[in-house]
Amino acid sequence: MLCDLGGFSFLNHRGRTSNTNLPFTEKHFTMPLKPTNRPLSLSIFTLLALGLVSSGLAKGPTYTDPAKADKDFKFQGEYTGELPNRDGGMMKMGVQVIAQGKGKFQGVAYIGGLPGAGASGEEHHRVDGKMTDDGVRFEVEGSTVLVDGGKLILLDANGTEIGSLKKVERKSPTLGKKAPAGAVVLFDGSSVDGWKDGKMTDDKLLMQGTTSKQTFGSHKIHIEFRLPYMPEDSKQGRGNSGIYVQGRYEIQMLDSFGLEGKQNECGGIYSVKDPDVNMCLPPLSWQTYDIEYHAAKFDENGKVVKKPRMTVYHNGVKIHDNVQLPENRSTTAAPVKPGPGTGPVYLQNHGAPVRYRNIWVVKLDDAS
Repeated sequence: MLCDLGGFSFLNHRGRTSNTNLPFTEKHFTMPLKPTNRPLSLSIFTLLALGLVSSGLAKGPTYTDPAKADKDFKFQGEYTGELPNRDGGMMKMGVQVIAQGKGKFQGVAYIGGLPGAGASGEEHHRVDGKMTDDGVRFEVEGSTVLVDGGKLILLDANGTEIGSLKKVERKSPTLGKKAPAGAVVLFDGSSVDGWKDGKMTDDKLLMQGTTSKQTFGSHKIHIEFRLPYMPEDSKQGRGNSGIYVQGRYEIQMLDSFGLEGKQNECGGIYSVKDPDVNMCLPPLSWQTYDIEYHAAKFDENGKVVKKPRMTVYHNGVKIHDNVQLPENRSTTAAPVKPGPGTGPVYLQNHGAPVRYRNIWVVKLDDAS
């Protein structure tokens, strides 16, 4: 059998940036002193990580081609399936395995499946792992999880397999969505004529750090983006960019795969609201934002009579539902201040090679 951690709850991983040199002692956890109904499989990920992130700009290698990535890349990803619980039945589980550079990994386990695909609202669980000769291993209290790149295997204390999860590669249902009739096509790989300072790669992808020449009021926008693989970096240094709707409100783009899902992480409306669910896929996966934005309305005296609002789908999952935006300020680093004028689409350059494709806009009636 796998170990039972007896209901211990460990320090929330958001605290890992402080006291990073402390060993695990009794002050790092609490004992609720009540029985747990958590599945057998979940106990392997109840130990949370400390001291694994740092701030600052990129410090390690950056990969934009999976074929040229490091040896850790093939182990990173999403694993899902059913595992045995303590009642003798089976329970749907999801695990995200995150490469953190130089053979270090973190695993995040979810009851019910992966985020946006069944994961329950219960607290998820994290544990550190490392590369070994036979794959990535996560060890907790004598039990083992082995990731071989194609599946995740649970082993009991005797090394006997008791269950496994298969690796999956999820794709957004709106990936490759065609612009409808009447849409304004901002980028289709043919040229960057519609962009100020626009640059295109040899494989016809739009590069970061550019602004659309055309401006918009209320509108819908579809954009596809790919984040680089930067395993040795973290926080805002790991694949950072963002799309500024109307040049005023940023929906963050960041390699936030497996993180908590905060306002400054992928899918967050920067400095305004966390996404309802963290739908960030592993780096080097193509991802989508489908955004509906309703601009603020002003009277003849310049007073706001209707505040701006936004709905956002990340990889086909609604992460913001008609969110009211601040009418008296733009989000951080926005090139356009609040006001009654239209604004462009701005793709931020934060020093990481984020790439974009298939960008188009549908204008909405400003009375919407």
